Amino acid sequence: MSFLAAPEFLCALLFLSIVALLLAGFPVAFSLAGGSLLFALAAAAFGVFDAAFLSAFPQRVFAVMRNEVLVAVPLFVFMGVTLERSRIAEELLENMGKLFGGLRGGLGYSVCIVGALLAASTGIVGATVVTMGLLSLPTMLRRNYSPALACGTICASGTLGQVIPPSIVLVLLGDQLSTAYQQAQFEMGNFSPGSVSVNDLFAGALIPGLVLVSLYILYQAAVACVRPRASPAIPREELQLGAAGASFAAELCRSLLAPLLLIVAVLGSILSGLASPTEAASVGAAGALMMAGHRLDKARGRPILFGAACLVAMLALTAFFDLRMQRDVISGAEWGAIFAALLCAMGLTWGLGIGIMRTYQAMDSERKRVLTEVLRQTLLVSSMVFGILIGASMFSLVFRGLGGDEIIEEFLGTLPGGVVTVLLVVMLTMFLLGFILDFLEIIFIVVPIVSPILLTMEVSPGVAMSPVWLGVMMAVNLQTSFLTPPFGFSLFYLRGVAPPSIRTTQIYRGVFPFVAIQLLMLFLLWFFPQLATWLPTTIYGR
Repeated sequence: MSFLAAPEFLCALLFLSIVALLLAGFPVAFSLAGGSLLFALAAAAFGVFDAAFLSAFPQRVFAVMRNEVLVAVPLFVFMGVTLERSRIAEELLENMGKLFGGLRGGLGYSVCIVGALLAASTGIVGATVVTMGLLSLPTMLRRNYSPALACGTICASGTLGQVIPPSIVLVLLGDQLSTAYQQAQFEMGNFSPGSVSVNDLFAGALIPGLVLVSLYILYQAAVACVRPRASPAIPREELQLGAAGASFAAELCRSLLAPLLLIVAVLGSILSGLASPTEAASVGAAGALMMAGHRLDKARGRPILFGAACLVAMLALTAFFDLRMQRDVISGAEWGAIFAALLCAMGLTWGLGIGIMRTYQAMDSERKRVLTEVLRQTLLVSSMVFGILIGASMFSLVFRGLGGDEIIEEFLGTLPGGVVTVLLVVMLTMFLLGFILDFLEIIFIVVPIVSPILLTMEVSPGVAMSPVWLGVMMAVNLQTSFLTPPFGFSLFYLRGVAPPSIRTTQIYRGVFPFVAIQLLMLFLLWFFPQLATWLPTTIYGR
């Protein structure tokens, strides 16, 4: 009986119970919250759990409601779903295919580049993989691409949304690491710790994300040279450029320029310090609405172009002038800038209103209003994220009440090999959990438990572990897990939209080289942590 009351046994039983509920198909949020609550009540009845821990739950829910950083999540989701539903991604992929299609492996290059752009626009792995699978897989198969290569390229490109900012994964991971870093500093005796923000994690993940895209394209080029029949070029006469080359170039610029400007505006405003992630996400949501409205009626696109110009002008004014009006002293130049910003706000409102009206009136392929479906999908995803976050708060309370955090810390502290072994064990655990849990559960359950422990360790004498480097390592690790057979989520997403002629073994065979590239990226980050820490240090000095 004493064995059954042991904290180690209770914590393991709690975790296994939650996993069993998830595998049984119960909703994640209800499994985490309901399962943990029932376990806590049962444990309290037997006198092995202090029910006073549950009194902190309302405070945690209120903290989630007050967290301004998390407001960025529904805004980024809205931005990505708008670009998907308005078929901007489809137009971009088609034009990029025409641009690179004349080269061996050209369609693969296009998928990698568009996957990176969609990753920077949506940050949702499932949406990116499904979109790319529906749009590009039939084209690649029709052009006699190797089915394995085509499937591997699409799966790998779709997972870029994990690491390329602005990513929902990085927003949530940055929020959790910020709390873990402060907790670790308190435990180390530093009661005035510095802060780690989502901005730091965005800057840290940018270079590794671009390196991954480059490695994907280099692999495509190598396959095109070694096995040209696996990725043939499209005959130039079928590209139908000819005399229409100039119009195609203009169309390519239009389809490519708008997403690039949107990404630069969102990410640039975050990295430069002009806007917080939440404010930048609102810029992205407004920009995506105007892009969708312009695409739906290009003949009458001037109001939206004017609204977009006003948005850019407002960002520029914010960069060079202090536009706050609640001040005692305001110079004449600043009054002029404030007046210009008000005019730009009116122009932006006009363009945004036109975009909203057009996306509401437009119908998708299922004869549903585009804006209505965008809002519905945004509501579903956002509700899922915050429901899981609240459920994970209940789980962490019960887990800590059973002494789970102390058990984990003691276990990791007794491992031989020091910080190297501890980090390998944590990364391997997260990798394996990625087979059965989505990134939300891992971020909200595992990261708060292990991160404070890791961040108190020294990677070398006198040098503490960087929270930015740890966050990027975790993001790349999760991306690798979602790509690895046989349980990678990305594989299931593609299997759901792939034609029956594609065998599951072909999907598995196609992703193995990309898994190797992912592992190479992890090794590069391990031996060259500057890949993740140089840009944040250069920009923010920390």
